[in-house]
Amino acid sequence: MAAGGVFAPQQDNLPVPPPKDAIVLFDGKATNLMLSKEGESVDWPIEDGVLVSTRGQTRSNHIVSKLHFRDADIHAEFMLPEKGAGNSGVYIHGNYELQIFNSSGKDPTKLNQGDAGAIYGFAKPLAQACRKPGEWQVVDIRYRAPRRDENGAIVEEGSITAYLNGVKVQDDARFGEPRSVYHPYRYKTTPYLTAIWERQKRTGIGPVFLQDHDAPVRFRNVWVQPLDDDAFLYEPAE
Repeated sequence: MAAGGVFAPQQDNLPVPPPKDAIVLFDGKATNLMLSKEGESVDWPIEDGVLVSTRGQTRSNHIVSKLHFRDADIHAEFMLPEKGAGNSGVYIHGNYELQIFNSSGKDPTKLNQGDAGAIYGFAKPLAQACRKPGEWQVVDIRYRAPRRDENGAIVEEGSITAYLNGVKVQDDARFGEPRSVYHPYRYKTTPYLTAIWERQKRTGIGPVFLQDHDAPVRFRNVWVQPLDDDAFLYEPAE
């Protein structure tokens, strides 16, 4: 697996080819390692090789990766809809959301934890890097999971460094227990996710989600590059 090294993702030309040691989650062709939150086939439509976020119950119809990992680099390309807030996100381990939102043109001095590139509930973006709706955008995230003791308590905070459209929007931002009441393990969760969360608290290994927040955000070219040897394809126990 990847050793880590300097995190300087290439974001100039889209789509970005996945590295050789990356695990592709969705390529719009033959590969789709995303599931519904019930552990079944996704109910988001695929249009011209692109996943389109689709509302179920309010802000809860997320999709989840069959791939589980601990530390990793995560890549996703997305397009905001022409109308509405364009609210979505990359929910890492189901707990920490790298925010997707139509912040295009916003005054950089007024950015907050709800704007594009924020870690929702923890850190506002360092810069305004969001493009206009209708344009393809790209986010790359280096994620280090929090470390927990045998009782599931966090003993070492996790961290995120992230680039949005070639601009660093998070720089080793730290976080502990999840704060959002809407994250997938708390809000309108399912038995499939509950089992994952219980295992994740013991191991620090879990999936990535693409968030439904009532907006038809489009996704393509989603992949994960694990930074250790802990990644695997999850199969629920019988």
